[in-house]
Amino acid sequence: MTQRRPLVEALKKFQQQRPVSFHVPGHKHGELSGLPDEIRSSLQYDQTELSGLDDLHYPDGAIKEAQDLLAEAYGADQSFFLVNGSTSGNLAMIHAVCKEGDCVLVQRNSHKSIFHALELAKLRPVYLAPEWSEASQSAEGVSLKTLQDAIQQYPEAKALILTYPNYYGMAGPEIEEIIKYSHLFDIPVLVDEAHGAHLLAGGPFPKSAFSYGADAVVQSAHKTLPAMTMGSFLHINKERINAKRVSKYLRMFQSSSPSYLIMASLDDARAYIQTYSGPDLQHFVEKRKLFIESLQSISGLEVFEAHDPLKIMLRMTGYNGFRLQGKLEEMNVYAEMADSRQVVMVLPLMKQSHTYPFAEIRSRIREAVQELRKEQTDKELPVTRQEPIAISEPEISYEAIDLADSEWISYTKAMGRHSAAMVTPYPPGVPLALPGEIWTHVKLEQLMDHLAAGAVIQGEHNLAEKQLLVIQHGGNDE
Repeated sequence: MTQRRPLVEALKKFQQQRPVSFHVPGHKHGELSGLPDEIRSSLQYDQTELSGLDDLHYPDGAIKEAQDLLAEAYGADQSFFLVNGSTSGNLAMIHAVCKEGDCVLVQRNSHKSIFHALELAKLRPVYLAPEWSEASQSAEGVSLKTLQDAIQQYPEAKALILTYPNYYGMAGPEIEEIIKYSHLFDIPVLVDEAHGAHLLAGGPFPKSAFSYGADAVVQSAHKTLPAMTMGSFLHINKERINAKRVSKYLRMFQSSSPSYLIMASLDDARAYIQTYSGPDLQHFVEKRKLFIESLQSISGLEVFEAHDPLKIMLRMTGYNGFRLQGKLEEMNVYAEMADSRQVVMVLPLMKQSHTYPFAEIRSRIREAVQELRKEQTDKELPVTRQEPIAISEPEISYEAIDLADSEWISYTKAMGRHSAAMVTPYPPGVPLALPGEIWTHVKLEQLMDHLAAGAVIQGEHNLAEKQLLVIQHGGNDE
C-alpha cells in the first residue's frame, strides 16, 4: 500500500514557490475571484499545464506516476484519470473497441451515456433485458442464458457492454460466468462500473468486474470515494483493448484544459482506497450495522440492504419513495435518489479515524417518518412491470432516425409508434424509451407510473402537455 500522491505533492511544491501568474486561468490563483473564501482559497491549486505539473493528455511526470499508481492499485495494465466523468470513459472505451456499423450487445438498463456512445459511433445495438429483482425492486444484471442466446443469434457481435453493480447496489450473480463466456468468442467486455470504485476495499463488498476479467471498466470515483464531482477512473486490460486507441479517444472526449483540482482529488481518492485497511473496514462495518439497526427500530420504516454494503434502501408501506424523499429533505437529510417504491442512500466509506453523526441522522429520519405517517397514504403504488422480450433491436437505425421527420403526439396515443427521442427518468438515468424503439403498453404504463409518483423525466419530450416525440407515419414508422 502506498500513501504517495504524486500530483497532490507536485501542486503543493509548485504553490510553495509563490508563483506569479501571467497565464490562464483568469482568476490568477483566486486573486480576482469573488467566490466565498472557502472556495476561493482552493483556486491557488486550480492550475494549467505548467512546468512540473505535467499534461493529462501526454503525461510523462506527476500525472503519469499518479496514473501508474492507480493501475497498480486496481491491477490494470493501464489506468486513466477522467475529468469529464464516467461519461467520457464510456464514450472512449466504446469508440476504441468498435467501428461504425458494428453489432454490439448492450445491457438494456445501461446509463444514457452508453446509448449516446452507441449513437455517436453509429453502432448497431442489440439490447439484452436484465433480470428483475423483487427483493430490491430494481432491474439487476443480464443472465448468462440471455447472453448465450444473444451470441447464438448475433455471432458477429464485437463487444458486450454491461452495467455492474446497478444504481441500487445490486451486483449480478453471474458476472464472472458472463465475462468468461464472452471471452470464449473473443468478445471484449466493457463495463460501466460507475458505482464500484470502492469495491477494492474487499469483502463484504462485491468484487469488481475488472477482477473477474472485464477488458475495460469505468468507475466514478466521485460517487463512492472522496473525489470531486466529475472525477472518474478508466482501467483497461490490453489483451483485447488497444491502449493507444483509448488514449486517442480520451483526448477527443475530454477537455483540453483538464481541472487540476479534479485530478488531484483523483490522486487522493486512489491513495484513500489503496490504503484502506482491515481495521478501517471493521470500523465501517460496525458503524453501518449500528446505524441500520437504529433505523430498523423506527416504526413504519423498512430498511433493505443491497449487495453493496454502501447502499441501503428505505421504504414505507403506503407511501412512494418520492414522498419519503421529500419528507427527509424537509429534515435536511438528502438521499441519493428515489423511485416509486423507495429511497436509495449512499453511506460514507469511513476509515477508523472518521466519525459521522449517525445518531442525529437517525433522529431526523424518525421525525420524517412520523410526519409522513400523519398524511394520507398513496391510493395506489405503481406496479413495476418488465418488458417480456429478453433480446431486441431498435427497428429504426440511428441514421434513419436523423433523416426521418418527427411529430408530437399525446402519450395516450403513442402505443405502437417509434420513439424519436430518449425519455429517461433521472436518477438513475436509465432510459425508459430509446430512439427507434416502439412505445409499448408496458413502457407507457411505466411512464405514467413515474409521472404519477412525481419522478423527474429527462430527454426530448413535452410531458407538461402530455406529449411525446415520435417518428412521423411514412417516415419508416408504419
